[in-house]
Amino acid sequence: MNLPDRAGASRLPTAVIAEDEPLLAEELADHLAALWPALQIVARAGDGVAALHAVEAHVPDIAFLDIQMPRLTGLDVARQIAGRCHVAFITAFDQHALGAFEAGAIDYVMKPLVLARLVTTVQRLKARVSQPPVDLSQLPGLTDARPKAAASFLQWIRVSRGSSVRLLTVEEICYFKADAKYTLVVTADSESLIKKTIKELIADLDPNMFWQIHRSVIVNVRAIDSVMRAGNGELAVRLKQRSETLAVSEHHHHLFRQM
Repeated sequence: MNLPDRAGASRLPTAVIAEDEPLLAEELADHLAALWPALQIVARAGDGVAALHAVEAHVPDIAFLDIQMPRLTGLDVARQIAGRCHVAFITAFDQHALGAFEAGAIDYVMKPLVLARLVTTVQRLKARVSQPPVDLSQLPGLTDARPKAAASFLQWIRVSRGSSVRLLTVEEICYFKADAKYTLVVTADSESLIKKTIKELIADLDPNMFWQIHRSVIVNVRAIDSVMRAGNGELAVRLKQRSETLAVSEHHHHLFRQM
């Protein structure tokens, strides 16, 4: 799709990527090049202030904004560029993305990148990029996409032990693992089952403490001893207080690329 410029001639659509994880930004750019060859990535930024400068300098049609960036968040940037370009947020958290989407953003890109989901994002962007951008600063609900306050994250887990109930603080937990209809809660010296799903847990846990490393596993970062790389490139996590290792799916390798 070519867009008209101010003189009436056609031009290719342009975009800025603002993401503080360089490898993820590179991966997103590569996928966009394959899915939408006409889209030109005119700039990349690693923090919110650089993102503002990039939008000012290049006047892109689309800004891909990481919600949690240094200096200024993606939400702060979206407010300041309101109405000047279309916005697609980049986020690791469903509740952030949904709040941003309801506030008028075209779409959102989830971390880690899932190609099928990105195809949907590109289709929506193509359909709306020739239309005037939504003024996000004037719409309600954008604040719903802000990260949770630390106190609102899950602090403890209730588990059953025979006829008794035990309360585990999240600091005690080494990892969670999906087990059929239940989730296994693993500490240094115990294993228990709860009915809360992995998807529900990742939405309620502090992302600075707990990382989802596989669609069925969430690990406490403080419980990690080391990360092992096999000859075929696969990663696995070794724990400090447990003998088993935990596989890291390819979609989550980016979490450990700078370790």
